[in-house]
Amino acid sequence: MNFWNRLSVFTVMSVLGTTLYAQIPEKVGSLLQADKDAAALAKASTPHQAFLSIIDKESTFYVPSAVNAYNYLNNRPNIPDVLNWQPTFALIAKSQEFGVTSGSMDFQKVGARLRHGEYLTVWKRNKKGKWLVDIRAEVENNGNDGEFDLEYIEPTDSWYLKHRSKVRLNQREDIVLETDKLMSTVLKADNQTAYKEFLSEDVRFLFPWTSPMEGKANMMAYLKKQRMTIETVPEEVKRSYSGDFAYTKGTATVRQKDKVVKYNYIRIWQLSELAKDDVKKANWNILIEMMFEK
Repeated sequence: MNFWNRLSVFTVMSVLGTTLYAQIPEKVGSLLQADKDAAALAKASTPHQAFLSIIDKESTFYVPSAVNAYNYLNNRPNIPDVLNWQPTFALIAKSQEFGVTSGSMDFQKVGARLRHGEYLTVWKRNKKGKWLVDIRAEVENNGNDGEFDLEYIEPTDSWYLKHRSKVRLNQREDIVLETDKLMSTVLKADNQTAYKEFLSEDVRFLFPWTSPMEGKANMMAYLKKQRMTIETVPEEVKRSYSGDFAYTKGTATVRQKDKVVKYNYIRIWQLSELAKDDVKKANWNILIEMMFEK
């Protein structure tokens, strides 16, 4: 995937805050800056104020069940007193109204121990050009995950079809949902076959109490070693206006030995480059697979 760009997290963290993302292209840099500004506000003020600054009345938080973020934050939510996060992944669609960030976080209630995890935020851009949360979810782990490189996908300036028909836009979303349904069908028969077919080579796997993993081979080896099987039921989909990225969300059943646990999941999908030349060869692959307990 030659459009991936990598930058050492160590290098990024060594740069002063005002030039933190100076070497990153402007478009994806604007999204990283929005995420960074919210994280800085959480430190300078409170996590509550930081979240209020990046939501609207349609935003959704998973806490862990899905709630309206606006109502949640205005009803004295039980959120950490201290919350720090650092993005290690970002993408923006060609249409520049759809973006994703993900990365590490740590959080703490006053008097309690420091806890760790990973977050995933899907962003939407309003008419004024401000990035706001569409959905945000978190998964807790032991904090011993080491350092990810910062990876980002900068949108190209290539042409994309600008649909006006709501019917056509819904049909395009249905394609992604049907892809997730197909994957879910294959998962019931054989997890290894399903993940081999639908995962990106550089997929990130975010799972509770497990160090985040990168790479299809690593994820599949982990599932096999843990004797873990996963079944999913897709429920919703949203696709970027330019059509190159999408997310699906739904429920998952994870079986490991004699233990069965119910989860929510979010999948970030990317349309393969083959679609640029031949629509019939379009292929969807998962960039991020995130599961968190219901």
